[in-house]
This record gives sequence, structure tokens and C-alpha cells, in this order.
Amino acid sequence: MKPKRLVTNAMLIAMYVVLSLVATINLGNMKFTLDSLPIIVGAALFGPVDGMLIGLCGSFINQLITWGLGPTTLLWIIPAGVRGLLIGLFAKHHNFDMSFGQTQFITISTALVVTALNTAILYADAWIMGYHYAAVFIDLVLRIVAGIIIAFIFGTILPHILRPLRKIVLKPNSGAKKKEEPKERRCPYCKAPIKENAEKCDYCGTEFK
Repeated sequence: MKPKRLVTNAMLIAMYVVLSLVATINLGNMKFTLDSLPIIVGAALFGPVDGMLIGLCGSFINQLITWGLGPTTLLWIIPAGVRGLLIGLFAKHHNFDMSFGQTQFITISTALVVTALNTAILYADAWIMGYHYAAVFIDLVLRIVAGIIIAFIFGTILPHILRPLRKIVLKPNSGAKKKEEPKERRCPYCKAPIKENAEKCDYCGTEFK
């Protein structure tokens, strides 16, 4: 992995953690958060592997900071990883040039997948940790609606984020060697420029064999 790409992924992971801590509102079983934006950006920029790693690593760090290491920690990082994987696969399939409709489709559909996975994991967490199962399905409809609205916003602003990032992160290295242009032909005696197929120097009159 190229250094510039590695650094960008590290920054997106850090951004995920920050957003999950300062841009998240928890209301019981409902969570309104902007933390998935770095996952979407990384996946749409680099592809499925990067998107999945950003989701898994960012979510894991957030879980350690917020809840510590517990029996269900690894379960809770799955949805973020899946979202990065699916968006990356979809973006790669479309050669990283998604239309507005395609962008909305993948952001909203993966938001629904994440909500479904979180609900299943919440059920497993309730079973493992011993709290009431009914709490899992409270406000489920509101969580779905909130996820769709946030996903629509992300899908709308994503092209405006990717455009400058592609120029910065994906542009060719300016230090790369340029193709050498053929040297100008000169007379070996007077060093005057001569035509490519000339048999005689127009300046000093030297003939070439």
C-alpha cells in the first residue's frame, strides 16, 4: 500500500473515532451519528479492502474507548466493516465513477443493512448480557428512518468530498521521471543546430558521412 494511501486511511480511521465520540447522540436503543462518513469516503475512494479496514479499525477503537473490551466487542465492529466492504465493492464495480442515483442507492441500502445487523447484534448482546429482549425492537422504525435520512445526506455530499480528495491522493507523483525528449541534432564541429536528415551543416559547411 502506497504511503499516501496508508496515511489517508489512518486519517479516516481517526476521523471515524472522533465523530463517533463527539458527533453521536445516543437515545436508548437509538443512535444518531455521523461516524460512517469516513467509511463511505474511504470505500468510494480506494475500494472494498480499505473501506472494510477503516470500518473495522475505527469501530474497534471506538468500542475500546466507550465500552472497553467485552464479550460482544467483536460483534459490534462487524456492521461498520460490512458497510465499508459493500460500498467499496459497488464503487469498484462502477470504476469509482458513481452517478448521483448510484451513490444514493449504495449509501441508503448499506444503511439498512447496518441497521439490520445492529438489531441482530443488539439481540445477541441482550441474550449474552442478560437484559430484556423487547428493548431490541423499541424504536426500530425510527432507527431505520434516521439511517435513511443520514445516508441520503452523505450520498448528496459525497461527490463534493471525493472530487478534491482524488486530486490530492490519487494524482501521479510529481517527482516521477518525465519521458525524455529526443536531443536536438547539432554539428560535431561548430555545434550549430542541423536538420535530422541533413548531409551538410548549413553554418560551417561540414559534410556528414
